[in-house]
Amino acid sequence: MNTPARTSWDKVEFYTSYFLMFVLASVIGTRLAFASVWALPTIDLVFSIVALILVVASFWMARKRRSWRLWIIAFAAATQLVPMVLRYPATLFPLLGGLIPVAIMIWALVSLSRKGPNGPRTHGS
Repeated sequence: MNTPARTSWDKVEFYTSYFLMFVLASVIGTRLAFASVWALPTIDLVFSIVALILVVASFWMARKRRSWRLWIIAFAAATQLVPMVLRYPATLFPLLGGLIPVAIMIWALVSLSRKGPNGPRTHGS
């Protein structure tokens, strides 16, 4: 049985994941567009093309499967971040600093998802 709080949380996750896929597609597309101007290593080019194809296809393929959306987002983000960190390890520090607001946002979203219409959920009743 879907409760109103669960349904609204599903909508938040749905729109958030679609927004992330749109942002990832635009970032990867921009990176591929600039590959004609600045040299992009072949492995990065291949991973970026695969990630862009998956992200664009996921708007149709993963519209009903949350796990597929999350895996595609994780793969696309990893294909952009891991090569950068491996080539320039100093970029790891700003990325770790950027995790602080992301962790706060995730904590807030999880807290809001557990809150019912009249306050926190009680277990065992």
